[in-house]
Amino acid sequence: MENIALIESFSEFKDDKFIDRVTLMAILEEVFRNALKKKFGSDDNFDIIINPDKGDLEIWRNRIVVEDGEVEEPNEEISLTDARKIEPDFEVGEDVSEEVKLIDLGRRAILALRQNLIAKIHEHDNTTIYKQFKDLEGEIYTAEVHHIRHRAVILVDDEGNEIVMPKDRQIPSDFFRKGDNVRGIIESVELKGNKPSIIMSRTSPKFLEQLFFQEIPEVFDGLITIKKAVRIPGEKAKVAVDSYDDRIDPVGACVGVKGSRIHGIVRELGNENIDVVNWTSNPQLLVTRALSPAKISSVKLDDEKMTAQVYLKPDEVSRAIGRGGHNIRLAGQLTGYEIDVFREGVEEDVELTEFSDEIDNWIIEEFKKIGLDTARSVLEQDSEDLAKRTDLEVETILEVVRILKEELED
Repeated sequence: MENIALIESFSEFKDDKFIDRVTLMAILEEVFRNALKKKFGSDDNFDIIINPDKGDLEIWRNRIVVEDGEVEEPNEEISLTDARKIEPDFEVGEDVSEEVKLIDLGRRAILALRQNLIAKIHEHDNTTIYKQFKDLEGEIYTAEVHHIRHRAVILVDDEGNEIVMPKDRQIPSDFFRKGDNVRGIIESVELKGNKPSIIMSRTSPKFLEQLFFQEIPEVFDGLITIKKAVRIPGEKAKVAVDSYDDRIDPVGACVGVKGSRIHGIVRELGNENIDVVNWTSNPQLLVTRALSPAKISSVKLDDEKMTAQVYLKPDEVSRAIGRGGHNIRLAGQLTGYEIDVFREGVEEDVELTEFSDEIDNWIIEEFKKIGLDTARSVLEQDSEDLAKRTDLEVETILEVVRILKEELED
């Protein structure tokens, strides 16, 4: 293969991958020097001149002229007779520069050289992509659905980069078709081997935060700060916001008139119910706000154990707990406190754990998952509704109700 043909083949890579001229020259020189080391044992006395734009390549070997029969290092020394074949007036001690043709390296070496060039070009390309997306971690990105697998959706951006969105990073109501444009955040970027692995997520709380940055001008401008965002993807989310400008109502600015501002975010997240609350450094007040829309009568905090005992009227309990226990669970995540609900005016109540002799622990845990941890909290619920919110059968729930009633009546 002629020098020019080899270089031209890699000028195509330069055009395809947008590799700058200096980088391409460095890659080419590195690969050629490795080939020279294998052939001659060293590349120290070689000059490589490359012009990838024109397809020019010249390799020159520099040696010192010695007397005939005194050549000890063939790569660094040349006999006087051989030197005068190149130029008849050479003398002992002078430097000789001789051009090395690629064909002199041998056919195998040339094929290996080309393969190494391809590998180096791809390695550089992958490193560039890795750095590009590493800088985008936590940012919103849009890509097109290329194909759909059982456990992931494979996306491709405008530059042909592959992005993976695993099933557990998709909102449960998400449904994609080939060619759909999908928004999410770049959650993580890793190098697996030499290839970058780019993971997109639509379930991360950071995606919700970034949507606020995009959709709410005051958040984008820094007038409103998002203190914390928590979510159960596709179901419910809570976002605590604050403003250092007393003239701005952070909740009102985020929600908008009749929810006009937050509507686009809700729609993007599959109609996820979003509660926006005013942040406060007062933990009692924060717990009260986090449990909205329930109206709280009083709160007792244990800052060492990070627990909160919340007292409210019986008809407010279901609001505090929320459907599927979502409201109380998110309130706990938002505040950092483990929240227990107590009904005001109800004197006698018993923790469900007290019934572990009669009720299996896994059944008690099912009730706890939705915020029901006392006998009365279970008795106040509809059995069929409980069956929908837990993994329990109606018959099992009715049996639990019977046991609890007997205990409380005694």
